[in-house]
Amino acid sequence: MSMFCYQCEQTAGGKACTSMGVCGKTPEVSGLQDLLIYQLKGIGFYGSKLLDQGKKINARVQNFVIDTAFSTLTNVNFDDERFAEFLKEGAAIKAELKAELGDVEGKVPAEATYILPGTLDEMIRDSKIAGIMVDDTLNEDVRSLREMLIYGLKGMAAYAHHAFVLGSADEEVNNYFFKAFGATVNDDLGVAELLDILMEFGGVNLKCMALLDSANTGTYGHPTPTAVNINNKKGPFIVISGHDLHDLKELLEQTEGKGVNIYTHGEMLPAHGYPELNKYPHLVGNFGGAWQDQQKEFDGLPGCILMTTNCLQKPKASYADRIYSTSVVGFPEMQHIEEVDGKKDFTAMIEKAIELGGFTEDEEVKEIMTGFGHNATLSHAETIVGAVKDGLIRHFFLIGGCDGAKSGRNYYTEIAEKTPADTVILTVACGKFRFNKLDHGNIGPLPRLLDVGQCNDSYSAIRIAVALAEAFECGVNDLPLSIILSWYEQKAVCILLTLLSLGIKNIHIGPSLPAFVSPNVLNVLVEQFAVKPISTPDEDLKAILG
Repeated sequence: MSMFCYQCEQTAGGKACTSMGVCGKTPEVSGLQDLLIYQLKGIGFYGSKLLDQGKKINARVQNFVIDTAFSTLTNVNFDDERFAEFLKEGAAIKAELKAELGDVEGKVPAEATYILPGTLDEMIRDSKIAGIMVDDTLNEDVRSLREMLIYGLKGMAAYAHHAFVLGSADEEVNNYFFKAFGATVNDDLGVAELLDILMEFGGVNLKCMALLDSANTGTYGHPTPTAVNINNKKGPFIVISGHDLHDLKELLEQTEGKGVNIYTHGEMLPAHGYPELNKYPHLVGNFGGAWQDQQKEFDGLPGCILMTTNCLQKPKASYADRIYSTSVVGFPEMQHIEEVDGKKDFTAMIEKAIELGGFTEDEEVKEIMTGFGHNATLSHAETIVGAVKDGLIRHFFLIGGCDGAKSGRNYYTEIAEKTPADTVILTVACGKFRFNKLDHGNIGPLPRLLDVGQCNDSYSAIRIAVALAEAFECGVNDLPLSIILSWYEQKAVCILLTLLSLGIKNIHIGPSLPAFVSPNVLNVLVEQFAVKPISTPDEDLKAILG
């Protein structure tokens, strides 16, 4: 095998990518990512020891761990040179922590003592020691749980990154990265202990998601129900994709008055619901659908594209000269916009957009709704509860999660279409692009489909569920609520672990089960939490509604 990666749902054959990543990741980049995680485990070992001694880890080191863990999440960074720089900085940080800690009693893992070589080629060579399957004597259930924890950390790193950009951080969340990475090299932890750590992680991730929600709403206001145009408007434009609201804000400020329209794409759609972003008239709509269609939708696009976080695919030649990356995102030879003294300069991209000219005519306006975060939805709590008691609402379906290109995802379109007219659909993340442009009708004053936001806004969905349970004086598991999740990358893993840590059961998950979950671990999830693989829309609806 030239690589081994099974962290995403689309992994080759449902088992692992072993020659080239389905995402487009090369064996070299895959190896460098493995080596970076290897380094983070070593940093976690020393960092957790320092925390045990009551010492503090400085913010620079915390942010490095968060950002570099995020950089290894699926569809974020494909640039081997950038990973080489991350590895060099990681080596320096590990040495700092080791020096501060001093002598260590007991066993020190190889990840902590590893010395990084100086060249990229040597790093790629060394990456063979860091692969997931290197230790073929490791118990498969321990490996499964360790990988699940690592993937959860990658997802939580995304949320922590976005919160930090807005000036919000939490010491418990930041320190947990060291504790958890350290746990993955602790051979004294067996299946039971790792399961406990995963549930602990779920609780920490809930705190991290709450932190991000507070940062977003404190900066841009609470989302409000907003109609968003999904057709094109005449003139030069920039499409902004990913998840980072701060980048969108800076872009809106720098394009104001320049005749350049801004379209959101993919997971940026819910940005229209925030008052402090929607106030800009040149935020004119949303372009395209979910991330996996970008190569088709961006093909020959007469405007520029800014990729702010994950969801990047290899650019086609027809738009390689007009796509830009920023933050932890990277692709070889792609134009990258760095932050300098807390600011990003989008001038080159703006000028390129003006040069390209944009769309030549207006299309007829067509709108969809977004902005039903917890504040907006719960402002109608009395109406919703009354509708349930009066028999107008029979059931709630939370149909959310990450979209992807592999077959089987039409399940989510069909189940949304087949939900009865007396049911409400809540949706988060880009899985909604399977059905959010369909007409689902209304129940009283509310649309049947309530777009709660990005995957980053999953906290809102949890808040809504908990508030409804309180209103009905029952537990979340007793609500007429079914959670049907599609997963693709690692943020879905950390959200699932958070739901499980809250004791939420009967979660339907698909379109396929994670390759990194061993049969025994799957049995635990089924027996303890009643996790259910999806079947067919008709069978699942019959089981849910009777």
